Amino acid sequence: MSNLKAEEYKNLEKIKKIREDRAEYWIARELSGVLQYKKWENFSKVIDRAKLACQNSGRDIEDDFPEVRKIIEAGELQKKVVDYELSRYACYLIVQNGDQRKEVIALGQTYFAIQTRRQEVADYFNQLDEDNKRLVIRGDIKQWNQMLLEEAHDAGVITNQEYTEFQNVGCFNRCIGGRVIILN
Repeated sequence: MSNLKAEEYKNLEKIKKIREDRAEYWIARELSGVLQYKKWENFSKVIDRAKLACQNSGRDIEDDFPEVRKIIEAGELQKKVVDYELSRYACYLIVQNGDQRKEVIALGQTYFAIQTRRQEVADYFNQLDEDNKRLVIRGDIKQWNQMLLEEAHDAGVITNQEYTEFQNVGCFNRCIGGRVIILN
């Protein structure tokens, strides 16, 4: 990931807010800046297309695009403006309907797709009982051990004894902060 992409990813994380019920949301005017829209009018058109997509999918627009009013100061004047507290789904629809020529839009599409999938997996995992959670974790460990075995083989580790040493050094290495001590 280039520095630009890493920076934009961090910016999307930085503007994320979390409600008391642990639901994530993003403020539309902040998101417009991260997605490099200079004019609210242009971003507002993207929001309108995203709201239409939301409505056409059978969802309630107010759930994903709740409107909020804010007072902004322009010099000595105060002006009420419309803003939105956007759900993750709303943000996903916005980046799907954004200016496809912008690299940051492609990054936003990836970011919200990954975040949505992570949340789906976490929600599914949290619904499991303790026995099934253990089975899932055991399966994950099995996959990681298989990947470790493949990496060890690619590194020239062939015999069971070599693999045991390889695995122990890796574990030992992580446990003592990267210091390797070779015992003869």
